[in-house]
Amino acid sequence: MYKLVAFDAYGTLFDVYSMGQLAEELFPGHGEIISVMWRDRQIEYTRLVTMSDPNPLGSKYYLPFWEITIRALRYVCKRLQLSLTAQKELLLMTQYAKLSAFADASSVLQALKQKGLATAILSNGSREMLKTVVSSNGLEGYLDQVVTVEEVRLFKTAPQSYQLLIDAFSIKKEEILFVSSNAWDVVGAAWFGYDVFWVNRSQLPFEEIGEPPHYEGRSLSDLPSIFHQEST
Repeated sequence: MYKLVAFDAYGTLFDVYSMGQLAEELFPGHGEIISVMWRDRQIEYTRLVTMSDPNPLGSKYYLPFWEITIRALRYVCKRLQLSLTAQKELLLMTQYAKLSAFADASSVLQALKQKGLATAILSNGSREMLKTVVSSNGLEGYLDQVVTVEEVRLFKTAPQSYQLLIDAFSIKKEEILFVSSNAWDVVGAAWFGYDVFWVNRSQLPFEEIGEPPHYEGRSLSDLPSIFHQEST
């Protein structure tokens, strides 16, 4: 049924909250709250940019995801009244560029490739960010393409962002399974018309808008079983 399995990057393949340990070392007692607020503000900025000018040719307010990530960090530190020196900012952003992949990411990607499926990333991340994080985790060989919204200058959940997968692989919408740990991303992808797999690591309730995901698992490791069920 599916020819392509496409993954969100940040939070799905790569652990954005792994920043908490370094943040705790730099700002004792604040590591966890920094990592949570940083992620929330980062996503909020992408929505603000896209919603304020949803031009099909790209938002005039578009900033690369790297720049948005820096500005989100700066805001959080100001909000928490923490002194973010240039050195601390560099340390945190250097660590962010090489976020750790979840433990099962490489084995799941490898299993999908062995089944003859194409694999890809579709991410808000800028091209250089994604190249670095994929390379630092040794996942290049398991991905056919890394697709970034940088091409349309509109962040997810803009329909143009999800359309990028169809354009990149020249396949039908129903031949794509989209995988994300972010419920808002699952809603957006499903509204666009993709079948979706929600990686619900924290066992959270699903959103009160949108249809429930077609598939749900506690980790990426639950994903390959879908294709076993299809074959039987």
